[in-house]
Amino acid sequence: MAEREIPEEYLEGYAQILGEVAATGRRLSRDELASRRNLGERAAEAGFGLRALVSTHLTAARDAWPRGRDDSAEEALAAVQQAVDAFAEGYERAQRLAVRQEEAARREFIDDLLYGRSDLGRLAERAERFGLRLSHEHAVAVARGPVAYDEGDAVPRQVEQALISRFGDRSILLTTKDGRLLCVAPGHQGEVLTYFAKQAHAATDGGQVAIGRPQSGPGGVVQSYEEALSTLEIAERLGLDEPVLRAAELLVYPVLARDRQAMSDLVHNTLGPLTSARGGAEPLLDTLTAYFDSGCVAAEAARRLSLSVRALTYRLERIHKLTGANPAEPAHRYMLQTAVIGARLLAWPDEQL
Repeated sequence: MAEREIPEEYLEGYAQILGEVAATGRRLSRDELASRRNLGERAAEAGFGLRALVSTHLTAARDAWPRGRDDSAEEALAAVQQAVDAFAEGYERAQRLAVRQEEAARREFIDDLLYGRSDLGRLAERAERFGLRLSHEHAVAVARGPVAYDEGDAVPRQVEQALISRFGDRSILLTTKDGRLLCVAPGHQGEVLTYFAKQAHAATDGGQVAIGRPQSGPGGVVQSYEEALSTLEIAERLGLDEPVLRAAELLVYPVLARDRQAMSDLVHNTLGPLTSARGGAEPLLDTLTAYFDSGCVAAEAARRLSLSVRALTYRLERIHKLTGANPAEPAHRYMLQTAVIGARLLAWPDEQL
């Protein structure tokens, strides 16, 4: 595609300045430099390329080149340098402003999108500018690492480059929020979020990624985002260390936590007596956690706790005596295991019920 012709208005006063400088040997005045910067800003805002603008300036300088004096070339070249430098400075200043405005608009859109603010119809219109069609299903993956990340940091750029190299844009939105990495992708393109999880886990030195379920409509993104955040929180409370967590596979935990009062009553009534044990409830609660996580295999649970099988068996007997529920009995096991999960979700006994 041919470059657009540069209008004369962006060279206003340029030939006159060169002529005066060549004749007198003076430098450009402050007002003349300011006028070049302003013209540079206007040219950038009009969408002209810097390469074409510089080329036009050099052509104009050749046409206005002073003749008849052998010592005028140095002054003229110095004037060209000053003028073009000031023009380019103004051009770059306008570009930086445009970038900041674009970044601000993008950040405002992302905040509205993830917090569910703004009119949904208007939000959907704005989303198309960033490659999202909110009438379709979308899913969100959230990655957290050992440190907080901003959008311009090396880690987000590394992950974004990997995604673009693999999938192109594909209506993918990669950003950061509250120090975490986020990826929004069409709901039917699960491979995108799987690849994002792999790249984010590696780039964050072993960070954890949660993937929300696909949700439809303008409010679907915020629903999937909140589900991914909730999954990360549950993983932290339960001590789940898998690198990738899918909300769809952990739905039982939000269900259990939904009625907080009922869960609190279960934990208090079932596990409350453990607080009277020597050393408090924590060691016995850890024993139950390891026992259930190991499939109720005493030898494996003992290994995880760095205990002998005899010591583990003693702890299980102590739990039976205090609570009246036997972890080895199938009839008691479900109630105890559900109470243990509830205790971890509620951060008991560190926090009061």
